Amino acid sequence: MLYSMTGYGRAEATFKDKTILVEVKSLNGKQFDLRLNIPFMLKPYEVEIRNKLNETLLRGSVESTITIKSNGISKPVTVNKELAKSYYQPIVELADELGIPKENILSTLLKMPDVVSSSSEVLTEEEWKQIQDLLQEAIKALIQHRLEEGKSVEKDLLERVAAIEAHQADIEKFEPNRRVKIKEGLVKLLEQHVGPDKYDNNRLEQELIYYIEKIDISEEKVRLNNHCTYFKTVLKEAEPSKGKKLSFILQEMGREINTTGSKANDMEMQKSVILMKDELEKAKEQILNVL
Repeated sequence: MLYSMTGYGRAEATFKDKTILVEVKSLNGKQFDLRLNIPFMLKPYEVEIRNKLNETLLRGSVESTITIKSNGISKPVTVNKELAKSYYQPIVELADELGIPKENILSTLLKMPDVVSSSSEVLTEEEWKQIQDLLQEAIKALIQHRLEEGKSVEKDLLERVAAIEAHQADIEKFEPNRRVKIKEGLVKLLEQHVGPDKYDNNRLEQELIYYIEKIDISEEKVRLNNHCTYFKTVLKEAEPSKGKKLSFILQEMGREINTTGSKANDMEMQKSVILMKDELEKAKEQILNVL
């Protein structure tokens, strides 16, 4: 089971004289990074809201917005004069720079955030409980979205790993011919620089064995196969957040592929190594969006 870091969740309800809307969306990110937009009346509950989002969403760049609208019932209001004054000077300067008339500046100030607020805007326990339920509902929808996205990512990753294993199998087919080519190359060099029948065959065989052992890729093959198997095992684990672990496994796979390439000394094997690297890079791109 794999979860993407990309998702969106929304929940809305009307409770007594208020309409409450909760939206949560997330994108990929190395850590949990939250941008929270809430009305003034929810400020006392901000820490609790942040903790809830952190505990349930774990990782990613998250943006959450909660809006509360009163449904047309008259309530006494207060004007935050100090806040309005702080808005005034920058707005006047902007109007002067743009050559815009300042006759309607008061109406503009009154529309600025938190300048005008209801003097009785205090949440009741029932209203806070309703917001908590909506937040949970939006988070649940986002997690479901993450799961659906994760299914397609998991499918693609399995295909990439299968392709790497297939190219690894191709490399094994080229190994016997590689040894023949190495021997032929050494014999050709000796005949060119020493002369035919003027070199020691026994010494040639010893050097050939030493050289073949030096470029042997048996250990790399075993380790790469083990990494591929472990990668597929981790994909099946129930733990929701495993993107970092999978990324580390891909790094280890890359080391074995690179070592195989440096030891290949064969054009056909090098082609397979390049194809493996291509699949690995595509897998790494997908892992960036895994929770």
